[in-house]
Amino acid sequence: MPAPRPNRRTVLAGGTALGLLALTPGAGAAITADPFTLGIASGDPAPDGFVLWTRLAPSPLADDGLGGMPARPVEVEWEIAEDEGFARTARRGVATAVPELAHSVHVEVAGLRPGREYFYRFRCGGHLSRTGRTRTAPAPGALRSPLTLCVASCAQWEHGYFTAYRRIAEDDPHLVLHLGDYLYEQGHLGYPVGSGVARPVEGGETFELADYRRRHAQYKTDRDLQTAHATAPWLVVWDDHELDNNWADDHHEVFGATEEFRRRRRAAFQAYYENMPLRRSSVPAGVDLQLYRRIRWGALADLHLLDTRQYRSDQACGGLIGPCGQESDPTRSITGDEQESWLLEGFRESRARWDLIGQQVMMAQNDSAKGPLKITGMDTWDGYTASRDRITRGWMNAGVRNPVVLTGDIHEHYANDLKLDYDDPDSPAVGAELVTTSVTSGGDAAGGEFEGDPDNPHFRFRSGMRGYLRTRITPEELRADFRVLPYVSRPYAPAETQASFVVSDRVPGLR
Repeated sequence: MPAPRPNRRTVLAGGTALGLLALTPGAGAAITADPFTLGIASGDPAPDGFVLWTRLAPSPLADDGLGGMPARPVEVEWEIAEDEGFARTARRGVATAVPELAHSVHVEVAGLRPGREYFYRFRCGGHLSRTGRTRTAPAPGALRSPLTLCVASCAQWEHGYFTAYRRIAEDDPHLVLHLGDYLYEQGHLGYPVGSGVARPVEGGETFELADYRRRHAQYKTDRDLQTAHATAPWLVVWDDHELDNNWADDHHEVFGATEEFRRRRRAAFQAYYENMPLRRSSVPAGVDLQLYRRIRWGALADLHLLDTRQYRSDQACGGLIGPCGQESDPTRSITGDEQESWLLEGFRESRARWDLIGQQVMMAQNDSAKGPLKITGMDTWDGYTASRDRITRGWMNAGVRNPVVLTGDIHEHYANDLKLDYDDPDSPAVGAELVTTSVTSGGDAAGGEFEGDPDNPHFRFRSGMRGYLRTRITPEELRADFRVLPYVSRPYAPAETQASFVVSDRVPGLR
């Protein structure tokens, strides 16, 4: 009789010796301690493959940021199989982890079958990583393959436990989209929160490459985060805290454009690439890193992933609240001209049922004043209203069938109708925006019923609780479930759906 299949949750929950003899010893045999303390990950799926990632770090918080690894290249074996038991190997090979990239591994796998689930693992120096599950995207013309996409943002280590990541893994998503603030740059007690410090972060504020490497390493040691990474391929884009609060291109929030900030930007970008499942197209080049890109999920969805930090004009009105007139200057941009052209061309070329725009800051107008006076924030699309108008008109002029914007940053859930004229309550919806709250940032928060906002009638829902967004996408509709946790100051919180909205095919806006 055939051997019984291992339980999926057992395999994905941690390391396993399953199939150990199928792997041969590698050149990393001198690594005596477990080098896979930071877990494993996959990302950016294509119809024939994806990226596999790990980073060797037997001592993850070593002062030099190199994770306790020797200053020499180390070979790492990788294996992909069609089954959890690795009886049907699909691909295998050897990658070289070099000290110049903090012994990170980015394997770009091709030649696999579309729309399939695969399992993967690494081995180095006699140590076997946990098993990960990933998948290829559907074939280009496939429409009937549904997509469960979980969306997360803003995970501050000291503000709470990353239980939301484990709840994401339990939802069994096809993809996870992380919209930024994967980590925070502040040192211990640098970002106070009312519910207190749940767990201390190591070190002070991050400035040098070693600082950013150590901060990434501490975050990656979280078991809930590791489980979410090992459960599905991730799509990652950054916001501000991967470098520094409210940065804009080469401008520091306070000190502006300085050579010191450019050095800091170079260090942060280097560490970000080393610690994310990104393709070679995102290898940093000096102070630049190509992050905006497009992922296609068959004919069902095109995912346009934006970078609204690296190319933006500096915030209007001195970075304070507006409007002051500068925010509507058509020469100012939140995306930069090249990325804007790329996005508009993507709209014109799209034949997908759904066009999902993954980006960082709220696109809908957010008037925080009560009554006729308008007050808006300059770090969001409200500070770049000409950019917002061009992008919105761009998807309309291209005949995009179902535009949906996915947003993070603000530490609250929102469901918004998108409009051309937010000052006219009768202006029709031309798209939908789904804003995910934070994983932990802001700490514990209670949530009540949303009774509407007369100053923002396009807001259909709002909640300040921690959690994540779960979307289920079919050709007929996109369903959004706003998942919330009652607390993050201690682990193991349950998750529940606080509200749900649907976008129907060819019907702009939310119901």
